[in-house]
Amino acid sequence: MMQEAIGIPACFSSSEKLAEDHQAAATAPSPQSLIMSIYRTKIANQCRLVTITWCKNLLLHGLSVSVDGPEGDHHYHCKVELKPWYFWRKQGSKHFIVDGKTVGVVWDLKAAKFNGEIEPQSDYYVAIVSDEEVVLVVGDLKKDAFRKTGCRPALIDPILVSRKEHMFGKKRFSTKIKFNEREKSHEISVECSGNCAVTKGEFDGFSPEMEIRIDGQVATHVKHLQWKFRGNELIDVNKRRVEVYWDVHDWLFGSGLRNAMFLFKPLTSLSSSLTSPMMRPMISSHADESEPGEEFSVGESSEFCLFLYAWKVE
Repeated sequence: MMQEAIGIPACFSSSEKLAEDHQAAATAPSPQSLIMSIYRTKIANQCRLVTITWCKNLLLHGLSVSVDGPEGDHHYHCKVELKPWYFWRKQGSKHFIVDGKTVGVVWDLKAAKFNGEIEPQSDYYVAIVSDEEVVLVVGDLKKDAFRKTGCRPALIDPILVSRKEHMFGKKRFSTKIKFNEREKSHEISVECSGNCAVTKGEFDGFSPEMEIRIDGQVATHVKHLQWKFRGNELIDVNKRRVEVYWDVHDWLFGSGLRNAMFLFKPLTSLSSSLTSPMMRPMISSHADESEPGEEFSVGESSEFCLFLYAWKVE
């Protein structure tokens, strides 16, 4: 199975330590859904990866911000717990030192509207400040972030490298994503029909099937899933070619709480014209990694990947 070790915020612990295995999302006292957005930006004079994570379970919301060290083997991070049953700091700031330079994280969530989602949908900002520049700001209140910090926007825009989501459900899993910041959000849903679990080596006479829908329209329909539990296809999303990979082996042949992984990768016109779907190798789940000294590119990134981890519960 396409597996990937990623850091999961320890939402239930007072410790700042991040778990090193993505299985932590399933083995927590209560399953926690989470969203990780990974950006590349310039901090302390180097190109680094910044991860903003929102996690949610029955007890609380958690917000975690981490910055990679120069070699990618060390993380500087801070955590904010959003606890509904008593006062918590809905706006504030924290600081940490990255290679001898102060990096600030400033947030304002006092009017944030979650609308039942893991991350806020509007009326908020989370900003990262380095060298008197706002190097990254998420949320729709960007002007408020610049005014609050008193810092100018960075000359180079951050690049969204990847987004990773852990979701829990029985048969249907859905999320919303923008493949381009200038486009509208698209709803992606995955649904498995039939008996998606082996019983005594058989599927109770039903052949499992899977549908992937984009904005309600069927983009991929996989029949005989027990034979095609891994695969990839090219689909169209608003005139954009997107390659979809899936691995649902554990859904079918695992036991207990088990997950499938889906990867959505938009293709540039160059890559789609030079490489056929059958010839293109499986994309590494570490596509968000880069060399510390790598040059910045101005404009849109063609390396964006969306990873969906769909955890099936009975």
